[in-house]
Amino acid sequence: MRTLEVSEVTKAVKELCIKANHKLAPDMEKAILDAGNREESELGKKILGQLKENLDIAENDMIPICQDTGMAVFFVKVGQDVHVTGGNLTDAINQGVREGYTEGFLRKSVVEDPIIRKNTGDNTPAIIHYDIVPGDKLTITIAPKGFGSENMSRVFMLKPADGEEGVKDAIVQAVKDAGPNACPPMVVGVGIGGTFEKCTQMAKEALTREVGKESDLPHIRAMEQEVLERINKTGIGPGGLGGTVTALAVNINTFATHIAGLPVAVNICCHVNRHASVTL
Repeated sequence: MRTLEVSEVTKAVKELCIKANHKLAPDMEKAILDAGNREESELGKKILGQLKENLDIAENDMIPICQDTGMAVFFVKVGQDVHVTGGNLTDAINQGVREGYTEGFLRKSVVEDPIIRKNTGDNTPAIIHYDIVPGDKLTITIAPKGFGSENMSRVFMLKPADGEEGVKDAIVQAVKDAGPNACPPMVVGVGIGGTFEKCTQMAKEALTREVGKESDLPHIRAMEQEVLERINKTGIGPGGLGGTVTALAVNINTFATHIAGLPVAVNICCHVNRHASVTL
């Protein structure tokens, strides 16, 4: 059994908050550059160039990539042979968010009650998804999520008879409905299967998959490719101003489901699709 102090967790989370909000993940940086080479519209190329310039300024001057530094979302893989000591793991993560968003001068966007709307002042509480895995390591992935794109996300409780075509149509329709509001070019995370809440969690986690890394399942890989092609034919384009690159990737995760259901969640993320990970 390996012991891990919560102070190490707090420090790592603080650093992740600052890193993810100031520097684009390498896979996303490459995706933006590749999009600039593929885009056929002159206006689209110009928009992509401006996005790249913004990213460079953010990194060089240590200012946030986007003014909406998001709600802090975490996927935490806890090794069953690691013992966290010195405090509560969830409290330690929230303390890291508190310190990271304060010391990093990141916008605090969380309200403590959805109706009363009073700001918590430190961007906590975070949204934390835990998964118990083999081993003695703790892997923390942060995915700060701005609500311009989050508000464009959808859940479809399809019928099994809707089948694969119904799933693909639902994903494309969600992107069409989002239009320019999700700050394209976007990354589209999709969860298929499970239950109402399981498919949404899968869709969110799909956004953290490296852009360009396709599903291991041949039929899902083919679906990702087809849906991405269909989305890029919508003409929404970079910034919603027209073009041939509306999405950079479609990442689909799946899970077993009930014989009577076909849940599909579409979680759209803007062109920065912030994510960063650390293993302790």
